[in-house]
Amino acid sequence: MGRKLFCEISPTCYRISVEKEILKRKCKDCFSNEHFAVGHVAEALPVIVKSHTSVLVRRLHGVDIHLQENKEQNIRLACERINGILIKPGETFSFWRTVGRPTAKKGYLEGLNIRHGQLASGIGGGLCQMANMIHYLVLNSPLTVTEIHHHSDALFPDERRRVPFGTGTSVCYSNLDYRFRNDTEREVQLLVWCENGELCGELRSREAFPERFKLVEEDSHFHREGELYYRISQVYRIVIDRATNEELRKELILNNHSKVMYDYSLIPQEEIR
Repeated sequence: MGRKLFCEISPTCYRISVEKEILKRKCKDCFSNEHFAVGHVAEALPVIVKSHTSVLVRRLHGVDIHLQENKEQNIRLACERINGILIKPGETFSFWRTVGRPTAKKGYLEGLNIRHGQLASGIGGGLCQMANMIHYLVLNSPLTVTEIHHHSDALFPDERRRVPFGTGTSVCYSNLDYRFRNDTEREVQLLVWCENGELCGELRSREAFPERFKLVEEDSHFHREGELYYRISQVYRIVIDRATNEELRKELILNNHSKVMYDYSLIPQEEIR
């Protein structure tokens, strides 16, 4: 048996390791040349680049519904920090620099987390849904993703899924961040709010971009490998000229090969190959 890592010795050692990584990230940002977006404007920019909604409280197999209900409160608090943020040309949006550390003192509740590929709970849990929303908006734009941490496993069935599988991202303060940079010549703005049980999001700009985007998932199926099942698919981004409606290019952005972590009886038999 190998020697334990420091973070594995005890809960206290784990917390010390986490704080060390948070400090390292802050120091790295301080000495980087990155310009982070911090300004907010109350008035919405005139052009909607992409909009999207997602249900806040879902009844997930094996998940305490109270964790889902608490998630709604956590997301509302995050909306207050993100809504209206302006990302100027050359600036980077950082999820955690914008939202800040989620703590009970700030009103964050115990919500659903994913830790080491397993379902868990923690203060501020559920904020991945906000990061997923922002990433989906960004994928439908010419903005440049600079940091993302994909979920490696298929944790829940596809019921009511409205976006291609795998297009979400993990976030964990502050070591797993979600960041994108505005490499265009136009200012963009994020609007996020909760309404009628849904998280609503819009990416806006002052002028329309010359290209529009469409995400498609192809060859989606499940495959058995030994005793395990995997969720297989490819996700492409199609870039279309807005003026002519001509398809300019098709980019592979994800090649999913994700271990199914939920009850195999929930896998649709017709989707197994």
